[in-house]
Amino acid sequence: MSGEDWGGFVTEESYSNYHLIVEFRWGNVTYGDRKFKAMDSGILLHSEGQDGNTEQEFDGAWMRSVEYQLIEGGTGDVILVGGYNDSGDFVTPSMKASVKQDYYGQFFWSENGEVREFESGRINWYGRDPDWKDELGFRGIQDVENPVGEWNRAEIIADGNTFIYILNGVVVNKGFDSDLNEGKIMFQSEGAEVFFRRIELRPLK
Repeated sequence: MSGEDWGGFVTEESYSNYHLIVEFRWGNVTYGDRKFKAMDSGILLHSEGQDGNTEQEFDGAWMRSVEYQLIEGGTGDVILVGGYNDSGDFVTPSMKASVKQDYYGQFFWSENGEVREFESGRINWYGRDPDWKDELGFRGIQDVENPVGEWNRAEIIADGNTFIYILNGVVVNKGFDSDLNEGKIMFQSEGAEVFFRRIELRPLK
């Protein structure tokens, strides 16, 4: 995926109740407004609506969905990506998660946290550096993602409206009671070169 254009590739069919395994690594090239910013991509889960129905900075790129964020220092974040429904209304997915807040007030997943419902925004993975900066090459102290150039294994358990995010064998995020139960799977092109060498979709038993 070159990253040069905002968009991506998407499945033709919708899926639910699956185990998705993706092996990826970052390339060496970034583009446009993200030329000197953290390498960025993502996997959009339970995507619904027409192609490019989101109201984002780069309009016309993605779908309403629950995102497994791929970004330096933030891989494993949940992003609730808004989009338009059949009536033309802009809506964002909802989801519950057990969370705590860092010293900036950002929410991050914690097994021992307080259950909260989110109707937009982001749920950070458990070890995301509170002082994260959107800069090329950023690494946090607790990063589970391997250094740039090395392969990573991202896994998603999508059990109906429950999501478990795994990175390199470590559970990094969880959410449940989403109002999205199924949908297409999309891989983002978002300003950074990224390579995928394995995309495997297994039904849950």
